[in-house]
Amino acid sequence: MRKLILLSFFFLSLHYANAQTIDSTIHLMEAAINDSTYPNIHSILIFRNNKIIYEKYWRGNDVKDGINLGNISHAPDSTHALKSITKSIVSACVGIAIRQGKIKSINQKIFDFFPEYASEDTGLKAQITIKNLLTMTSGFQWNEEDYNRPENNDNLMNLAANPIAYIIKQPMANAPGKVFNYNGGASQLLAAIVEKCTGESIDVFATNYLFAPMQISNFKWNTTDGSDVKEGDAGLYMTSRDMVKFGWLYMNDGKWNSKQILQAAWIKQSVTPYIMADDGSDAQFNKSEYGFQWWIFKDSIMNKPTTIVACVGNGGQRIFVDKANKTVIVFTGGNYNRPDLYLNPYTILKKFIYPALFKTTKN
Repeated sequence: MRKLILLSFFFLSLHYANAQTIDSTIHLMEAAINDSTYPNIHSILIFRNNKIIYEKYWRGNDVKDGINLGNISHAPDSTHALKSITKSIVSACVGIAIRQGKIKSINQKIFDFFPEYASEDTGLKAQITIKNLLTMTSGFQWNEEDYNRPENNDNLMNLAANPIAYIIKQPMANAPGKVFNYNGGASQLLAAIVEKCTGESIDVFATNYLFAPMQISNFKWNTTDGSDVKEGDAGLYMTSRDMVKFGWLYMNDGKWNSKQILQAAWIKQSVTPYIMADDGSDAQFNKSEYGFQWWIFKDSIMNKPTTIVACVGNGGQRIFVDKANKTVIVFTGGNYNRPDLYLNPYTILKKFIYPALFKTTKN
């Protein structure tokens, strides 16, 4: 009974539970979104001290399953494209598979799972480990800089009849573990490894061991365009409220109520900086750090050193987790393939949300 009460409290608190304490600066934020200073934001949710204190949805242009939907409304029960936040979900599934003993360790070589590609298991490629995939340091030659260009490797992988073969047969550009190179193929291989070692496709495995324990059921996981393989780097659709739950799981050291879904050690590993990564998140020096399919932003916000870890998705999808301040902030948006608008969620966080939270509260 106590668990049911706790769950009910979590769900019932998903509204403007404490909006009066942050309304002045938040109203300025809303005005800037409404006048398109920050265009096409679809939702913002702020979770702090175990309750959602702000939740807002806007109409905006969106695309779903490759279809332009035009200007549509968004709501608490609307599923939204997570894009590359899918990668962080896949990373969590790898952690669960390790906990179950299905994967020996992050240092296991990837060709342990793909004996059918033994001809590729040579040279530098033979050294690639699960950890290299998690940290985007596989060494594969891969260009994913501009999704508007047809030669983008992620686009080509998505169109391939066999996306796993397409990835594994790419040439090597660097020794594994040395150079960060953002690579959706690495996440696709991680999803395939989970399936190989558990016998369950990534969506089924995630449902059984990650989503169901958190009562997440309103989601969809697409296949790649050229195959029936679940898209492990960008195929997931989920509600904004369920995105908050995922962020809260990481803020709470992998525990959901009394159930340990992810090991605390895995959470710590996932958000430990392993390599410098350029993703455009910091306008000053354009650098951030990368963990296990998680971004780590070290910044000065309101003249105070702050570390925020984040799941990041194309178009303005964000889950920001600030464990020190017990805060999760979720964004969704429709600015797909718009690098000029990439910084907007982080800018809104720094310019409006943090000043609203911390000028009116002491903890």
